[in-house]
Amino acid sequence: MTGGLDGRTVVVTGAGGGIGGEIVAHLVRAGADVIAAGRTDEEVADVSERHGIRSLVFDVADEESVAAALDGLDLQGLVNCAGYGGVVAPVVDAGADVFDRVMAVNARGTLLTTKYAARSMIRLGHGGAIVNVSSQASLVALDGHVSYGASKAAVDAITRVSALELGVHGIRVNSVAPTVVMTEMSASYWGRPEIGEPFLAAIPLGRWATEADIASPVVFLLGDGAAMITGVTLPVDGGYTAR
Repeated sequence: MTGGLDGRTVVVTGAGGGIGGEIVAHLVRAGADVIAAGRTDEEVADVSERHGIRSLVFDVADEESVAAALDGLDLQGLVNCAGYGGVVAPVVDAGADVFDRVMAVNARGTLLTTKYAARSMIRLGHGGAIVNVSSQASLVALDGHVSYGASKAAVDAITRVSALELGVHGIRVNSVAPTVVMTEMSASYWGRPEIGEPFLAAIPLGRWATEADIASPVVFLLGDGAAMITGVTLPVDGGYTAR
């Protein structure tokens, strides 16, 4: 079962990361023509070589860079997985420079890539699908996550407005909102017993998410099985936000 992705060209930003790399792997298995995108050649070299796919280098936060990379590129799909976590800090200690960088990558980056990918899909006239990787931090308040949560709430707003405006062109736009994926980077915060243990206890399924847990619904939302789904933020959180 391929989910209707055979031969469809899909750009995945943040493809060199753990979640991005897993999304690439799932899309390749689903038959998509995947383009792995990152800020540098080094970021995407391994995933591109491993799967024998094309790579694309651009900075999602820089409009000229995004335009140069995506203008004229024939696309049927986009996954916005590039992201920046910033620094976990309470509101009274939040740094404006960190906030600006988090918003630039997560929010502006999602807007810019959506803007130019959608132009390509409109030009081709065959519709398309965009999936944004948001976070549970957009749906519930998490201590120390004011910058990250604000950026992901913006991603969800971009998702809904884009779905509203692009539906007439047959372009669907959705987002997934994962809980913690215990990567090496996540472990520096969530791996602390006093932080991670009570949080894990509040997840009804009783475990952290894996990269594959996030990749599978992304592939579903890109495919024909989700043909009537748009403007949705799908929690992938083991039931955490259902409380």
